[in-house]
Amino acid sequence: MTTRITVNGRAHDVRAEADTPLLWLLRGELQLTGTKFGCGMALCGACTVHVDGKPVRGCVTPLAAIGAQPVTTIEGLAGPVADAVRAAWIAQDVVQCGYCQSGQVMAAAALLAANPRPDDAAIDAAMAGNLCRCGTYPRIRAAVHDAARRLAGA
Repeated sequence: MTTRITVNGRAHDVRAEADTPLLWLLRGELQLTGTKFGCGMALCGACTVHVDGKPVRGCVTPLAAIGAQPVTTIEGLAGPVADAVRAAWIAQDVVQCGYCQSGQVMAAAALLAANPRPDDAAIDAAMAGNLCRCGTYPRIRAAVHDAARRLAGA
């Protein structure tokens, strides 16, 4: 079956069953490999993308759940929030191995788009389920605070 899906502002006609996980379409069909496969059970967050601006786990989100909603991957993440998050990630030296980072960045960007001044509890809640095998959680939290300051112009 052919379905039209909009990813990173571009429409694509994909041949896939309705229950095909979004992650497989992104990585296999569309060759957008920035979104990672981690656990396949929505537990690690490596596959986090935005669907209509909200973070979702691509490994368990079926094509049928997308409909006409736009999908944004790490490759298409753009704008002031994305710029602030990327700059903060670099400034805070967040990345160690890097495998989880596309999911971490997507979760942080969604948080800051919804709540531009999150406290530690809001950051912890928004980032929960995004696992980092390297344990860079303190740097991730510091980077989210840094990005918030950047967005506020401080």
